[in-house]
Amino acid sequence: MGDFSRGLEVQELSSLPYAKFLRPLDEELERDGDYTEVHIDNAEFDEVEAGGSRFSESAITSVTFTGGSFDRVRLDDVWISRSRWIGGGWAEADLMNVSILDGVLAGVQAYGSQWRRVVVRNCKIDSLNLRGSRLQDVEFRDCDLAEVDFGQATLAGVTFPGSSIRRARFTKATVKKLDFRGARTLDVAEGWESLRGAVIDSTQLMESAAALAQTLGVSVKDR
Repeated sequence: MGDFSRGLEVQELSSLPYAKFLRPLDEELERDGDYTEVHIDNAEFDEVEAGGSRFSESAITSVTFTGGSFDRVRLDDVWISRSRWIGGGWAEADLMNVSILDGVLAGVQAYGSQWRRVVVRNCKIDSLNLRGSRLQDVEFRDCDLAEVDFGQATLAGVTFPGSSIRRARFTKATVKKLDFRGARTLDVAEGWESLRGAVIDSTQLMESAAALAQTLGVSVKDR
């Protein structure tokens, strides 16, 4: 993962380097807002429009976002725990030095986004659209990823230790140091041909042999 900066390996809110500066959010989330050292806790937001906003040195805990827009939002040194993002847009969002822990990302439209030095741990991720996105030094640890679309994305230094990957799509992806070793399962629905340069272990190779043969146009027949 490299030398990740402040907060990425922190498991408790109180251990964040900026924890003592956090204040409860006392204003509405709005488009193009600027939120620094805020703590959004134990809240529910429906169809909130916060596109273009910037969050820095902030925490989001026990929050549910349903629908709405965070398109072109910037998250810089943000710690997110036990939160749910259901639907809604993260298109062209910029995440840097972000931790997402013990949460849910379902049906989120995050195409064209940038993820740099991001840790996603113990999360359920379903139908996340990352088409055309750039992921650099991103770790999905102990996650359940179902039908995530990495089509046309650039993946550099991305790992999946302890994670289950099901029906993932990598069509026309660009791969640089993509490492699947340690993933519990690896099920690629589309785009094996784009994974040149990725690393898998011997068990994953055996489990994926049929799909790889099909991609290469190789017929497997017993006499």
